[in-house]
Order: sequence, then C-alpha cells, then structure tokens
Amino acid sequence: MRSGRVLMTHRMAALLCALTVGAAAVGAASNGFTSTWKSPEAGPMNFAGRKVAAIAIVGDESLRMSAEEALAREISARGPKAEAAYRLIPREELADKARAKAWCDRVGIEGVVVMRILSVDTQKVYSTAVFGSGYYSNVWDYYGYGWATVYPIGEARKETTIAVETLLFDVASEKPIWAGVSRTTNPKNVATFMKDLTRNIVKELQKEGLARKGSR
Repeated sequence: MRSGRVLMTHRMAALLCALTVGAAAVGAASNGFTSTWKSPEAGPMNFAGRKVAAIAIVGDESLRMSAEEALAREISARGPKAEAAYRLIPREELADKARAKAWCDRVGIEGVVVMRILSVDTQKVYSTAVFGSGYYSNVWDYYGYGWATVYPIGEARKETTIAVETLLFDVASEKPIWAGVSRTTNPKNVATFMKDLTRNIVKELQKEGLARKGSR
C-alpha cells in the first residue's frame, strides 16, 4: 500500500515538473498552451455518454459560473454529459473536498475537468530604445549623456499575463489523465478570455484522443 502511495507521489512530482519546465521554456502565446502532459497510462478513453463535472476554481462567482457553463457546453458537444459544478455543489460547500466529492458521487460523476487561475501578473513594459542620437557614436559623449538622462526611454505600458492550469481526472482511479498550462497577455475581457480558453482546452483533449469530434 505504501509503495502505491510513493509511486503516485512520484507521478504527481513528474507531472508538476513537466508543467513547470514546459511553461518556463516556451514563450507566452495568445490564449495558447505553454505546456501539456498526458498520463503514460492513459490509453484510448471514451467519455461519450458519461457524466463529467466542469469546475472553475475562481474567486469571482459570476466569472466562475460563466466559465463552468462554457466548459460544460464544449465538453457536451463532444459526447460526454457535462455539468457545471455550480449546478451540482452548493456554493458554501465548494471548498470542502469531502462534501464536493459526496455531491459528485450522488449524481454519478465519472470525470472531472478543473480550471484554476495560477497567477495574474502585471508589470510595466517600456518601449525599445532607438539608437538614433549622435551621443552613441562616442563612448564619453554617451557616458555624459547617459548620466544626464537616467530614465527609461519611451513611455511605459502595463502588461498583464494570466496563467491558467487545467486538469482532467478519472474519478474511478482518482488519477490525473491530462494536464495543461495556458498563458495569455493583455486579454481585453477576462470573461471572454475564459470562454475562449474552454474551447482550446477541449480541442487539446480532442487531439489527445480524450474527447471525440462534435457535430460542429
């Protein structure tokens, strides 16, 4: 029994390592996945007709509900019977894993897709310097000019990057089957961004053979 727990711990460590390394190695894309992982033990799986819970771990209630509805729609369009978690689990019991599990067991949930915002990072970004001044042609002219003008060249703008992790779990084994980290920069609208992301999530699951093509 102990060896089984150790093996599971190693698997999860490998998963987290793969996601972290992949996210660091690949540059941010618009609403794109910087890293994905699929369990080596996951063979062809068919969730068609099976109940799947769509869960968004987000503090904003309205954003959570709209994201879960969008995710449930995308999943249901490809065979499974997806339910938004807010329709299954009372709000006051969401953070209690035992109660949430009980609610999912009650309705026969067999798969869980969880979205969670990992980070929201806002920083100032400055425009690129243009080397057009005559001061750059001579080391000492540049030296004097540089100390006389100690400020960023160009106007600063704020750049916001949102990172979201998504995992698909098989409820029977309680093991993760697939995971991905996505990043987007400067989304115009967070709610729209989350809805668009749900489509990309299901497309990734489809590519991995974990969701079949829908009729649209």
